[in-house]
Amino acid sequence: MNDIYAREVVMARVGHLIRRKQYEIERIARILRGCFDPDQVLAPEPGRITRILLIGPYARRGWYEDKHTLQFSDYELWVIVNHPLFTEERCWCRARNIIERELGNRCAVDLNILSKADVRAARAERDHFILDRIEAGITLYRASRDAPLNAREASPRR
Repeated sequence: MNDIYAREVVMARVGHLIRRKQYEIERIARILRGCFDPDQVLAPEPGRITRILLIGPYARRGWYEDKHTLQFSDYELWVIVNHPLFTEERCWCRARNIIERELGNRCAVDLNILSKADVRAARAERDHFILDRIEAGITLYRASRDAPLNAREASPRR
């Protein structure tokens, strides 16, 4: 695959939002992809992000932003990884720190990390909390469909 990552692809997936929100969501997705650190755990297979979803009010088109009280909806993102060990917090510390440093004063980000096994279990148990959110969410990244990050994008500023 000779495709290279194009931020416009992610931004188009959230085209219902204002440009600033599109940029912030794209940046968060890029940081998550570039700063996921699977080497923090000993796992039987290489770590991979299989999917990144935007869920919650920004996906449902029901967000709020009050400039007078400075209250606003959080960005809610679910990241699905290929193995349960990669849900451990230490795999995500660097990404969370960069997101907080770059976007912390402009937006709140709520990350939930799930494994493919968690999603399979939710399907088997008919867990509508998880399944409904996945169904209604906007896929920002899917490993089987989207281009990899180029070398510069793969290592965001520390």
